[in-house]
Amino acid sequence: MNISVVIPLLNEQDSLKELHDWIAKVMQSNHFSYEIIFIDDGSTDDSWKIISNLATKNKGVKGIQFLKNFGKSQALHAGFEKAQGDVVITMDADLQDNPDEIPELYNMIVNDKFDLVSGWKKKRYDSVITKNLPSKLFNWAARKTSGVKLHDFNCGLKAYHSNVVKNIDVNGEMHRYIPVLSKNAGFTKIGEKVVKHQARKYGVTKFGMNRFLHGFLDLITIWFISRFGKRPMHLFGALGVIMFIIGFGFALYLGIDKLFLNKTGRLITQRPQFYIALSTMIIGTQFFVAGFLGEIILRTKEGKKRYLVKDELNL
Repeated sequence: MNISVVIPLLNEQDSLKELHDWIAKVMQSNHFSYEIIFIDDGSTDDSWKIISNLATKNKGVKGIQFLKNFGKSQALHAGFEKAQGDVVITMDADLQDNPDEIPELYNMIVNDKFDLVSGWKKKRYDSVITKNLPSKLFNWAARKTSGVKLHDFNCGLKAYHSNVVKNIDVNGEMHRYIPVLSKNAGFTKIGEKVVKHQARKYGVTKFGMNRFLHGFLDLITIWFISRFGKRPMHLFGALGVIMFIIGFGFALYLGIDKLFLNKTGRLITQRPQFYIALSTMIIGTQFFVAGFLGEIILRTKEGKKRYLVKDELNL
């Protein structure tokens, strides 16, 4: 199979048929063998009913229905598990991503040998205040932190070689940082393509300003994981040793002063250095223990199911 199109969605009943017809037209005109995997992330409208109807008419349409809303990362993870195509394309279901971009994205993966190609919505039709400016700030921070030189990390339209999606772990809210996860996994040939962005035709956006706050927090998380995820003791142990040495130094100073100098005659517990020494030694010990526990958890962790599937179609 040439292409798997993975589409996570939440309450997009009005756009699904039009999106399906558009994708099918592009695939047929380019003679691609394909599948379209819709992941219904707990929709409360008629989205699943429409997907079911599409699946009866087109055997290339497949569907996964979650029991409740688990989030976009979990939806993408489920789609990646089921995808069979040599190239996997992700896009949003709101018709803001243009399916006409698929052939060129496919060629960049197959002919230009990219591991991943990310879309760049250079010209956007979103609100400047609530989306464009925060998005620019977010993307700048992501570039500086991760070292991946992309202009639009959050663009839903991306293309992947199948090896990439089968070897990365998308969890939590890390769908924004799949290029970073790919780089950390060793897939370093990451490209970018300017894509057409279209104004939302139906419904309303499911994301508010809080997604940027969550995005920055996730950015800190992925920075930590990429630097110390496989060796937490290197961070926490180092901090613990530094703190403990500082505390021990103050304690040693107090002991020498009490035994040999003691000009003031004050009790050790009456001196601020005592509390500095006590606090830093305790904090240093806690950091060291945190690193040790992190190493143990890392070596004993087991995979857990991140979502519950209610129904599937053609899978």
